[in-house]
Amino acid sequence: MSEPKDILLDQELEQEQEQEADIVEAGVHHFSKEEEWVRPEEPLLNERLEWFKDQKLGLMMHWGPYSQLGLVESWALSDDDGDWSRHDVDWTDDMEDFKREYFDLNKTFNPIRLQPEVWADLAADNGFKYFLFTTKHHDGFCMWDTHTTDYRITGADTPFHKHKYADICRTLFDAFRARGLGISAYFSKADWHTPYYWAPGMERGRHMWRGPSYDPEQYPWLWEKFVEFTHEQIMELLTKYGRIECLWLDAGWVREGRKGQDIRLGEVVERARKTQPWLLAADRTVGGPYENIVTPEQTIPEQPMNIPWESCITIGNSFAYAFDDKYKSARQLAHILLEVVAKGGNLALNVGPQPDGRLPAGAVKSIKELGAWLNVHGEGIYGTRICGPYFTGDWAFTCKDNVTYAFRLYANENEAVDQQLVIPYLGSVERIELVGTNDQEGVAFTKAETGVAVKLPQASITEQAPITQTFRLFTS
Repeated sequence: MSEPKDILLDQELEQEQEQEADIVEAGVHHFSKEEEWVRPEEPLLNERLEWFKDQKLGLMMHWGPYSQLGLVESWALSDDDGDWSRHDVDWTDDMEDFKREYFDLNKTFNPIRLQPEVWADLAADNGFKYFLFTTKHHDGFCMWDTHTTDYRITGADTPFHKHKYADICRTLFDAFRARGLGISAYFSKADWHTPYYWAPGMERGRHMWRGPSYDPEQYPWLWEKFVEFTHEQIMELLTKYGRIECLWLDAGWVREGRKGQDIRLGEVVERARKTQPWLLAADRTVGGPYENIVTPEQTIPEQPMNIPWESCITIGNSFAYAFDDKYKSARQLAHILLEVVAKGGNLALNVGPQPDGRLPAGAVKSIKELGAWLNVHGEGIYGTRICGPYFTGDWAFTCKDNVTYAFRLYANENEAVDQQLVIPYLGSVERIELVGTNDQEGVAFTKAETGVAVKLPQASITEQAPITQTFRLFTS
C-alpha cells in the first residue's frame, strides 16, 4: 500500500534539509575547506588570482525591490526557510498572499535618488579596490536589461525603467570601472520567479523550498529550459557589460549531484572565457575547478588559509537594507579587515543601499572613517601576503618584500596605551619604524624572549587608544 502523498513529501523535505545543511543555514553559506580548493591550470587565471589577493577590500551590495520592505533578501519566499526569515513579516499570516506581494515589489521600486558616480567616488576614495554587486538574487529580479524575462529593472512594470540609469548594472559597472575598481558580478544560480525553476502546479504544490518545485530527473525537458535560461542570463552579463573580473555564484545547492540540479556551469564559464579569458569564478561551496575563490559568509576562518578567499561581511547587521540597522564603527571594521588579511583573505564589505537610491548615512560615515585609517595604514594591507604569527587577537601580521607589518589592535578607545610593547615576532629584525610618523631614526628595540621589545616615541602616546599602532619590521 502506497504512503499518502503528504507523508512522502514530508520525508522528502527532511532528506533535502539534511542534504542542504552542509551548504547553507539560515541563509548563511558555509565555505569550502582549503584542501578542497583546486588550482586552475591556466597561467592567466593564476595571475588573476594573485591580482585578486592583492586587492584586499571590496564593496559588496545587496540591492533590489526587497529593499523597500527592509526585509531579508529573497529568503522569506521559501516556506522551508520561513522559521528564520519571516520574523519581520508582521502584516499578514497568509504566506501565499505575502509571496504575491513580494513578487509585486518591482511595481513600486523607483530609486530615483541613485547617483552612481557618488557611490564609485566613495568606494575609490576610501580604499575599496573592487565592486561586488547582486545582479540577481534568488527571487529572480534582474538588475540589468535582460531579454530573458520581464521581471527586470528595465521591465515595463518597474517605474524606474524610463530613468537614465535604468540599466542599473551597466550604470554602476561603468561608474566603478571609471574609478579603477574591478567588477565582480554576483549571480544566483537559483531563480524563484521563473516557471522553469518554481513551476506552478508541480509536485510541491504551494510548499516551496530553496530548490526546484519538481524533480529535475523526472522532468528533464523542464530542467533543460532552466539551464538554457540560466546560461543565456550569464552570457548576457559576461558579453554585454564590459570587463568582469569574477562571476560570483550564489545558491550552492544548485549543483551536480543535488537532486539533479546540474546547470553545466563549466560549459557556460568556458564559453564566457572565450570573450573574457581572465574571468575568475566563485561557485560557492561546490569546490572543484570553478570555485577559484572560497567565500566565507559573516565569519572569518579560525586558521589562516593559503588559498584565494574572501569573507563577505555586513557593515551593519543585514545584507539588504534594514530601516533600523546599526553600523559597525571604523575600529570594528579595521579590526575585521586586519584579521581577514592576516589570515590570507580579502574582505567584501557589504552595504545595503536604501530603496530611494542613496547609501545609508551611518554606513557612509563608517566607510569614510575606515578610509581615513587606510590612508595611513593601508601600505600594510594592499599587496601583502600572510606570515607568522598571523593573527593573535591583539596583533595582526602581514608582509611584503623584506618588510613585515605588525599591527597592535586596540579594542576600544579607553584601552591603555603602553610606551613599552613586545611585538610577538621571532624572526630577525634589522630596523623598526612606526607607520604614520616622520621619525627618521626608527623605533628603539631589543630582542626579547617572546619577540621584539620596542619603546614608542612619547609623541605617539595618546590619551585615547588609536584603532591600531602599525610597525614596519625590516627583516634580513
